[in-house]
Amino acid sequence: MEPLSLSHWLTKANAGTDPVLNALKQGDETLWLNPKRSSFLKVRDQLPLTFADIVEAAARLERFATYFASVFPETEAMKGIIESPLRRADNFASVTAKQWQLPVPPQLLIKCDNSLPISGSIKARGGFYEVLLYAESLALEHDLVTLEDDYACFASEPFQTLFAQYSIVVGSTGNLGLSIGILSAKLGFKVTVHMSADARAWKKALLREKGVQVVEHQSDYSVAVAQGREEALRTPRCHFVDDEDSTSLFLGYAVAALRLKEQLKAQKVRVDTEHPLIVYLPCGVGGGPGGIAFGLKHVFGDSVHCLFAEPTHSPCMLLGMYTQLHNGISVQDIGLDNLTCADGLAVGRASAFVGKVMEPLLDGIYTVSDEHLYALVALIKDSEGLDLEPSAVAGLPGFARLMNTSAGELAALGLQGTLLNATHLVWATGGAMVPTEDMNAYYQQGTSLLHSS
Repeated sequence: MEPLSLSHWLTKANAGTDPVLNALKQGDETLWLNPKRSSFLKVRDQLPLTFADIVEAAARLERFATYFASVFPETEAMKGIIESPLRRADNFASVTAKQWQLPVPPQLLIKCDNSLPISGSIKARGGFYEVLLYAESLALEHDLVTLEDDYACFASEPFQTLFAQYSIVVGSTGNLGLSIGILSAKLGFKVTVHMSADARAWKKALLREKGVQVVEHQSDYSVAVAQGREEALRTPRCHFVDDEDSTSLFLGYAVAALRLKEQLKAQKVRVDTEHPLIVYLPCGVGGGPGGIAFGLKHVFGDSVHCLFAEPTHSPCMLLGMYTQLHNGISVQDIGLDNLTCADGLAVGRASAFVGKVMEPLLDGIYTVSDEHLYALVALIKDSEGLDLEPSAVAGLPGFARLMNTSAGELAALGLQGTLLNATHLVWATGGAMVPTEDMNAYYQQGTSLLHSS
């Protein structure tokens, strides 16, 4: 059945007759469960990408491990593999469960992409991967390398000379720009990052320090991406990193699922039908959480359940998937301002590519207010000693939101009777690069809100 038109949904939003649209329009925190979720085996062969694609992406990242170890000293300990730790969050789980008057979950884990080396966020996964894919293709085309060579050679002069003839362009709210900019400049590319109005000043300054051209826009993320795309089209030998539609970014993120499987195994965490894994992923345009969820479904099938988390000011993926219009509707269309402290999630129009791939795979989406995001920054710092930026804490209240839902809704997700056996995993997407004064400001605001509540 064809989705209903934009005018249909705007009429419903204006009339106040749709409870989901009302909640979004009024900025209320809400949980939406995806009615189109299906058994993974039923839809696996209909998906546009495959498990083999994820494995190929993982192999490419491994080929570049010696390059990273040779040019980024912070990656030496992991032998050039860009990966983050997985840690328990027992103190946070206890405090949050007490506040919500809920049972303490047996296992609450945090995937600390906030500490990923070089660029300090989840974007080091997909962003790095797309740049490396482009660099490798150019090097192979010009006979500078074979797939069997030691890729530490990418740091040598012939590669720098080649890449200096090419440009890379991206539009970003900040973290993707950091990842693309830092690595592209290190390889020798000419790189331009178009930054939206909400991008933090320190991110722009750091990029310029690395030799990246930064173009600032007074509009939001969608305009930054559109301007980046236009520049790339008129620039010879230029690669545009399309955050809205890139399958390369998507697969780079998906590799995380293979790594997580091994980390869970090492920590003796059981994942099966009776012991489900429930993952909470902060969502902006959708590429990062979508890619990770895609990978997780290929690794764990129906034993994993994925929920996205969005700010109440910018619930673009929830709006796009609920109306089935995807990028055909924006949060501004229903009267929201797309202004949030979670700058990495300040996206008004979701990726249609990701939304459509997620239709049969995603369990649901919930929204979090800016006030709660600030409070969570303080709470995770006090309970676990973690410095997470506001975008990165959106996944933290997920387990409480899910445990507080009805038996009927849990049954619809296949979680009735197994929720108390579940492992809850929060994806912490950024924070390590945030300047101390900025992090302190987030923390102080969060502490104030915690005390006032």
